Parts: sequence; C-alpha cells; structure tokens
Amino acid sequence: MSQSIKLLAMIFTLVLLVGCNQGETLQTYFVDNQETPNFTSVDIPTSIVDFKKTELTPEQKEAFESINRLNFLGYKIKDSIDLTDYNTQLSKVSSILNDPKYNDLVEFNDKGGKVVFKYLGDDDEADEFILFGSSPDLGFGVLRVLGDDMSPQKMVALVDALRQAEVDQGQMQGVMDFFK
Repeated sequence: MSQSIKLLAMIFTLVLLVGCNQGETLQTYFVDNQETPNFTSVDIPTSIVDFKKTELTPEQKEAFESINRLNFLGYKIKDSIDLTDYNTQLSKVSSILNDPKYNDLVEFNDKGGKVVFKYLGDDDEADEFILFGSSPDLGFGVLRVLGDDMSPQKMVALVDALRQAEVDQGQMQGVMDFFK
C-alpha cells in the first residue's frame, strides 16, 4: 500500500510540474521587458478615442464597451548594434504568438514592415486581442487589447468606426515619440 501511495504521489507531482510550465506567455514577456533598455511600456486608456462625431452601430458600441484596457510594449532599434538583440526579441515575440492558442485575424506586409492581428479565445468570445507590428528599420510594437466578452466579429466592425473617430494625439504622443 505504501508503494502505491508513493507512486501515485510521484505521478501527481510530475503532472503538476509539466502542467505548470507552459513556456513564456505574452503577459510574462511584457512584465519581464517593461523596464529593459530599448523597450517602452505604456498603458493606454480607452478614453483616447472620442466617438462623439461618429455614429456607432449597436454592435460597434458593444465592442468598444467590452474593452477594459490597452497595454503597449515597444522595442526601438537605436543603432546597428541593437540588430542582434532586436532579432532575438523579435524571435521571442514571434514564437509566443505562433502558439496555436492564438487565432489569426489579419496579417499583411507594408513597406518592409509586418502587421499581425490575433486573438486569444474562440470565434464567439475573445479574452484578448493582439496587434503586433514590426519593421527592421524602427523596431516592433505589441498592443494587447484586454476586456470582457469581446467578440472578434464585433471588433472588426469597431475597427471601421475607429477610422472615423477622433484620437487624442496628446495621449498617444509617448508611443509615437518612441519610434521617432
């Protein structure tokens, strides 16, 4: 009986150890690098977007109200010495985002840069949206959109409304200045 309990305890411990180590997540990557040289981290309030002059459909309004916060982490290439570190960091983020738990929404290349839009969740409800853009000339940025009951379909509709909305440039200035 004692042998069975020991064997059961070892199996339970092994399952716990394997189950807890799922590698680096986007959240741990943010935390680990928010105060690292070449990185900047900014929490962006949803109040930077003003929809007063834009008529939102009920679907778009529901999508906007489902967003709780936006987190940005950017890596800036300051000189050619940083290219090795940039490629290492870019590889880490790409590896995290290539995990099958992240669903693809949109991906495109433009002027040497790449933009990827993904989400964590299922087709009906997402826990997180991720916008990842990279450029070998500037660096990269990752925007995490966090909220409750976010719908991928409704978020796509919200993006259309964002094109017509007014964005408070003052609150975004820190992010924009980072890449200058």
